[in-house]
Amino acid sequence: MISWELLNIIGTIAFALSGVIVAMEERYDIIGVYILGFVTAFGGGAVRNLLIGVPVSALWDQELLFTIAFLLMTGAFFLPQVWFRHWTRWGVLFDAVGLAAFAVQGAIFAAQMDLPLSAAIAAAALTGAGGGIIRDLLAGRRPLVLSRDIYVAWTVPAGLLIGSGLVDQFFGYVLILGGIVSLRMLSVYYNWQLPRRQLPSS
Repeated sequence: MISWELLNIIGTIAFALSGVIVAMEERYDIIGVYILGFVTAFGGGAVRNLLIGVPVSALWDQELLFTIAFLLMTGAFFLPQVWFRHWTRWGVLFDAVGLAAFAVQGAIFAAQMDLPLSAAIAAAALTGAGGGIIRDLLAGRRPLVLSRDIYVAWTVPAGLLIGSGLVDQFFGYVLILGGIVSLRMLSVYYNWQLPRRQLPSS
């Protein structure tokens, strides 16, 4: 499906750049940049495959995506500092686009395998947020999905709508993607937070 390939490319580009930005903020060397970028772009898919029974080795069939990610990360690493300072402002946007594209892709993957709705929701969440979680852990940061930001919750509509069969056309996928990106950016801008509780310190 053209929608599958397009979402794969969008998500890979967005998350690879997100990983590069985080790596450079943490002052990693070029190998660290590659590792963080690749993990961010492909880690969620690997976790999803483990969950729904697809061989992890299927990731190696995406040679074109690995090449695209490698070239993008190399170009970003060697950009002049002045360009990088401007790019850091877009780090949250890259992350939001990757989250949305991979959430939709994960839900499509589960739906095409005729898995139940719960699997579609889980696949959307893990594909969308898995790479970012691994990235943050490797960078020594508290993962967004575990902090007060509303992050992984925005993947649930993709799993619900696609997994239930309510949305099964490319235009609908695009609307879901745009909605997730918009909600994620709004939640960052307005500092929306999920309810939380904290035990009193002893």
